[in-house]
Amino acid sequence: MSVEFEPVIGLEVHAQLLTKTKAFCACATSFGAEPNTNVCPVCLGLPGSLPVLNAEAVRMAVRAALALGCTVHSKSVFARKSYFYPDLPKGYQISQFDEPLATDGVLEIQVGDAPPRRAGIIRIHMEEDAGKNLHGVGGGSIVDLNRAGTPLIEIVGAPDLRSPAEAAEYLRRLREVLMALGVNDGNLEEGSFRCDANVSIRPKGSEKFGVRCEIKNVNSFRFVEKAIAYEIARQASIVSSGGTVVAETRGWNEAEGRTFSLRSKEEAQDYRYFPDPDLPPLVIGEDFIAKERERLPELPEARRTRWVNEWKLTPYAANVLSGHPRIADYFEEAVKLHGDPIKVANFVQTEVLRDVKTAGLEATFPASAKGVAELLALVDDGTISGKQAKDVYAEMVASQKAPKEIVAEKGMAQITDASAIEEVCRKVVEANPKQVEGYRKGKTGLLGFFVGQVMKETKGSANPALVNEILTKLLAG
Repeated sequence: MSVEFEPVIGLEVHAQLLTKTKAFCACATSFGAEPNTNVCPVCLGLPGSLPVLNAEAVRMAVRAALALGCTVHSKSVFARKSYFYPDLPKGYQISQFDEPLATDGVLEIQVGDAPPRRAGIIRIHMEEDAGKNLHGVGGGSIVDLNRAGTPLIEIVGAPDLRSPAEAAEYLRRLREVLMALGVNDGNLEEGSFRCDANVSIRPKGSEKFGVRCEIKNVNSFRFVEKAIAYEIARQASIVSSGGTVVAETRGWNEAEGRTFSLRSKEEAQDYRYFPDPDLPPLVIGEDFIAKERERLPELPEARRTRWVNEWKLTPYAANVLSGHPRIADYFEEAVKLHGDPIKVANFVQTEVLRDVKTAGLEATFPASAKGVAELLALVDDGTISGKQAKDVYAEMVASQKAPKEIVAEKGMAQITDASAIEEVCRKVVEANPKQVEGYRKGKTGLLGFFVGQVMKETKGSANPALVNEILTKLLAG
């Protein structure tokens, strides 16, 4: 009898904090600088240099912990995590171990139509990033230490996820929370938001965890989902054939669509954690925590709930419009100026988002929220039709002119004079006797033909509601 397996997944996320300077020195954290230009004796680990903690990094870390429902501890301790690698100039990483910044958080996730689930967060601790090995530079490899010392938070998730889709959703929701707080830019490609996935399997119904494998540094939601799915299948195949899963660290090869062994967990070194003698314990007062709690913005999940409950948006629309903080802000500004959330949501989704460009926390919009609100107001008062609004919007994007100006220049204002529309309708009816006969014999779908002819005659400027009303009367005989 074949055994049905259940995956057990826990994610460890490293998120760079959006400070201007590094965690323990004044070097810039800017991405893309020439290699080894944003460095100093502290982040190079030179003898005699002393670290000084970045207060803004602490504020951002506390804000993230509070937003994720964690308990922020009044005292946490920085430790030295010792290992030797070319991108770690000191021979150790400043991190936190047995006394982390925060513990016991939660993140709500929902996959498709399944009920929402709460995934636990075991701990959030502060640490510094390592440098980066660059290969193929001048025919060889170099170590770039620009990134060394960049402040991070590591968010250690509980083993509460049960499918690759849940893991990807967890990452999306975590990323959007950090972006909404302004503490991380969510850039997976540049490595400012990256993840390690711990994956094991067990017989369905069992409470005992299986042997865990860790997949290192996966840098996209799609790759995370694919890597975990592959790893689940690999482990299930081993166990089903009578083998034993080996605890190890694995990488992800996207070109081949498989994970591969990096090193055995049994061979993993002892990091020899001990409190950093150069850094005193981090002591955070209740006043500090209270102030950071007050600074928390409305988080994406709360925003979505409000839009669905109060503005009657569909969950799908709310999800699309809340995925990036600048898009959510843009949408809310347009609603404030126009007044109808559903009309604004429909137009932003179908027209505006097509040309929106995002880069980290920044977003570039093809037209202003004010312009979109003014355009929709012209549809509301009958000046232009909904179809014309799309043409006006395209011109707004091309010329950056106001919608009223474009409508006036192009003579696009709708004809709302009933007698003028009736004159065109009569002309169209008289010119198409066969279609009239067909309509009167029951082919009522021909009404669309007549409407199209009238709109063609008026170059789309006739009020559609009046056209339908007048044609229906004329065709009735």
